[in-house]
Amino acid sequence: MPQDPTTALAALLRETSIEDPEEILKAANAALKNDKNDELAQHTRIVALLKLDRFDDASRAISEGGVKLENTCALEKAYALYKLGKLDEALTILASTGLHKRGLSHIAAQVAYRAEKFDESQSIYNRLLGAETNEEDHDLEINIQAAQAQAEWNGIATSHGVACQKASESFELCYNSACANIARGSLNIASKLLQRALTLCDASDELSQEEKEEERKPILAQQAFVFAKLGDIDRAREIHDSLRLETSSDPDLSIISQNNFLAMEKMPQNPFLLERQVAAWRSSSTTEAKLFKFQSDVLAQNSSIVSLWAHKTSGVKTRAYRTVDQAESPTSSPELNNMSVIGAAAETQGLPEKDVLKSLISLSKRRPYDTGLTLVIIQLHLQRRKPGAALYTLELFFSRLESSDNEQCHRVRFSPGLVALAVVLKKTQKRHNSAKAELIKAAEYWHHRPASSAFSLLKEAGVELVLSSSKDDIRLAGAIFKKLNEEKLASPVTSAGLVAALAAANAFEVEQHTTLLPPVESLVRGIKVDELINSGILVSPKFSTSKKRPFTNDTNVERAPKKRRRRMPKNFVDGQAPDPERWLPLRDRSSYRPKGKKGRKKAADSTQGGVVKEEETIGLVGGGGVKIEKAAASNAAKKKKKAKK
Repeated sequence: MPQDPTTALAALLRETSIEDPEEILKAANAALKNDKNDELAQHTRIVALLKLDRFDDASRAISEGGVKLENTCALEKAYALYKLGKLDEALTILASTGLHKRGLSHIAAQVAYRAEKFDESQSIYNRLLGAETNEEDHDLEINIQAAQAQAEWNGIATSHGVACQKASESFELCYNSACANIARGSLNIASKLLQRALTLCDASDELSQEEKEEERKPILAQQAFVFAKLGDIDRAREIHDSLRLETSSDPDLSIISQNNFLAMEKMPQNPFLLERQVAAWRSSSTTEAKLFKFQSDVLAQNSSIVSLWAHKTSGVKTRAYRTVDQAESPTSSPELNNMSVIGAAAETQGLPEKDVLKSLISLSKRRPYDTGLTLVIIQLHLQRRKPGAALYTLELFFSRLESSDNEQCHRVRFSPGLVALAVVLKKTQKRHNSAKAELIKAAEYWHHRPASSAFSLLKEAGVELVLSSSKDDIRLAGAIFKKLNEEKLASPVTSAGLVAALAAANAFEVEQHTTLLPPVESLVRGIKVDELINSGILVSPKFSTSKKRPFTNDTNVERAPKKRRRRMPKNFVDGQAPDPERWLPLRDRSSYRPKGKKGRKKAADSTQGGVVKEEETIGLVGGGGVKIEKAAASNAAKKKKKAKK
């Protein structure tokens, strides 16, 4: 008698040695043919489909099973939607179900990570890390550090957690820590961590050789990126050639590595062929790749640049301006401003260099709130060594933003990058008071708004204000540093600034913050104060502005006679006899040749050895006389003409 399918499925599930999802799926389907309402068979079938990466089939099976099955398989449904990239639907299910189960919290953290909500992802993982169980702590630390690295790439400052302290324990932690350092610009540290990650990966006993090869590829790809950023292009290409991306199962790695390799090449000889290659690998990989926004933005920008090389300016200009116009304008987003720059390049491609600036200024009148276009015009002014014109362009842009009632305009007006540019331009023109006023105005704007968006600006403004002698400036500096501390953005600089700002006003509050400062002993350790005092104060000669001789009481000091410096002619050659007439006036030298008829006549009359003019005196009635020049009779006049016969 054949065994009942439901009984066979239950017996199969009791066998812990069974790991073949195909066999479990067949048994579950057989049980469902016998009884389509068998809940165990339905649940088992869905789990088997998920293990086989058949996420569409799993999601469809849950939807067709009814409301009861959907409530039972909420975790499986959210996981299937997450793997399919339907993050909004997954978030809806998680919000309706709640995170009362640990598995749902894991899915919620992963969904938040893919949705680029990295703060929320870290928060969920930290809650899971603080639970009683310790079996998942290592995996949680890896995920927390991955979220921190992605937050760094998006420009969100994060605190370093436990994973940073244990970065050398596994290759995953080393790799994630290296990615975070790359995002922060610490390339040398990242290079060491990536090499450490490769060593730990090769030494792992938990991975097979095939798994090691797959784990090495993203590490090597990041190594190639770091070497390229450090300027070692040959080493970067060598590492890239060893990746063998054609055998990689990760479409994200494939498309990013190919983009980086093409970026390392110089201007292509055949841009049309390059554009065809870029379109081919983008179309084949984009459908499968799940890139983050900052990655897809870079790929879109590079694709537009390649199209510009192929002289497809019309399409590039249309795409660039459409992307910028669809977003909120004006904007301080680097990606949108980069697209605006690409649009400006397409607008002026083919124009003579002298006409580019004129064309962009005309274009800015039609696009008055285009931040990227304004920055391009400022850059062109600076290339022409016209900082005054660059500052004038920026101030005009500021005035347009300030005159608007839109909050977004004011937010862009006081964005840290533009404020820093204005301060630098004003300081280069010695307008220090105006630069300080710009910082004060920006600090007053961000003082009543979240400080995380302008942390660097507020910190620099506070440092500038705390050095002022004005009580209002010091009071504002104290408010800025206090705000940074309250929003958990404190650092040794902000703590020291807060103590300096409050030292004269509120001594009690200062005592609370002095504990955050390093002890004085740690700052002066190794400095020998007595030796410094005994040696006196040394002043470098280059800082001395006095031209007087140093005073001395020693009368026995023999002073060297002052040497007289003689000016030598410009064409003087050492060892060659000088011109003996070099001290004579120019007109008295033998080489003097006057110019013009009058000059030559005058020279002939006054030069020694010339014809002596004969003079005679004619007496006048009443006395006196007048000297007149006596004409010399020519030989021709003396000769008597022979008469004709």
